[in-house]
Amino acid sequence: MKSFRRQSASVNAGSMADIAFLLLIFFLMTTTISADKGILRKLPGECPPNQICSDNLAERNLLRISINSDQEIMIEDDAVKIGEIQELVKAFVDNNGKSYCTYCDGEKLPNASDHPKDAVISLSHDAMTKYEVFIEVQDEITKAYFDLRQNYAKDVFNKSPEELSKKELKQVKKAYPFIVSDVMVKRSN
Repeated sequence: MKSFRRQSASVNAGSMADIAFLLLIFFLMTTTISADKGILRKLPGECPPNQICSDNLAERNLLRISINSDQEIMIEDDAVKIGEIQELVKAFVDNNGKSYCTYCDGEKLPNASDHPKDAVISLSHDAMTKYEVFIEVQDEITKAYFDLRQNYAKDVFNKSPEELSKKELKQVKKAYPFIVSDVMVKRSN
């Protein structure tokens, strides 16, 4: 009898690198990576050299909202609940140079802004403020501006914000510019 020696089968590894490379390209091209979204805010433009860019902001046009490390919300020096922020921001912003506002039942507001274009919301928070509380306050401010813009669109164009053209939407945003200053107050040890 003849004895047969089996030879081990060999795989040509020369094309393995090509196959791995093609698979890598395939997965890179077909995979979608979801982009994380944060709070969308427009940052102020860069200050040109040799110019003073800090506007002289009247105290009357600044609404200070602060959150301390105990998660307490203060507007100016008064403690408020999260549900009160939206109406207070609307009352402050929508003064239109009047001594009253539509959200205040005709009540006089000596501390409201001169005009919506001049109104600035200053939001400061402690380094130990919980993220959820900060976002809730941001949401309430955003809701206030959304309501103001929605009412303006209804009064001027008789449309909802979704129905506005780009030009009309730009006019609405110009009438009620969203000006919020975020500041984190660091605690000293």
